[in-house]
Amino acid sequence: MTRDTPAPLRRVIVNVTVASFSLAALLGVLALLAGGEFGETQVRVLLTTLVVGVVSVAVLCYLATAGTAYQPVGAFGGLVVVVPLATSLLMIWSDGESSSEAVVEAFGVGTILAATLAQACLLLVLAAGRGAGLRVLLALTVLLATLLAVILSALVLGMEADDDVTARLVGVVAILDVLGTVVVAALAKLGPDAREAPVRGSVEVPADLLDEVDRWAAERGRTRQQVVEDALRSLLGTSPS
Repeated sequence: MTRDTPAPLRRVIVNVTVASFSLAALLGVLALLAGGEFGETQVRVLLTTLVVGVVSVAVLCYLATAGTAYQPVGAFGGLVVVVPLATSLLMIWSDGESSSEAVVEAFGVGTILAATLAQACLLLVLAAGRGAGLRVLLALTVLLATLLAVILSALVLGMEADDDVTARLVGVVAILDVLGTVVVAALAKLGPDAREAPVRGSVEVPADLLDEVDRWAAERGRTRQQVVEDALRSLLGTSPS
């Protein structure tokens, strides 16, 4: 998924993601409603449904960056999420025979990185084109999320550390990370930089032009609304009120 990924390809990815989870959900429902004893196979089907559902949500988070300057982050997330998907399915269906320490570690680290990248993708898209203050807060939040991911990954890989100190450090970083995420999301949608178009009607923009508007906005650190307003003012020869 490169920066120039066409809209039809993105739709294919979305359709495949939705179809995959729909199938997994159907199997999960059948496992619950099927008669007979609720056994190991049903448990595995339900766990598979859960895994596919979580991965589907992550993929949609990565796709939020499509057509923006942050699309490489989403593409990297799409690659990383394959690791926890594959290892989790291996552990669920392998009867424990293939659940070696390496597989468990790969699952743990892959899950941490995939979740961190999904968080980063959403925040980057939300804060695109906003004010300098919000961008600074975004950078600090992404830095905290990265630090948390590094610490947790190191612990999964067996890093020796003082349990009390490590627990306190993880707790502090996690709290600040969540706080930053909430504040960035709130300010991006409701803050002074969250400019909304007046509700006086609507104009339909062709999909290909909308992709170009998003790409132009991402390259120049502006919102879609600002780019459209600038283009109209330039065409009509008017100035901001």
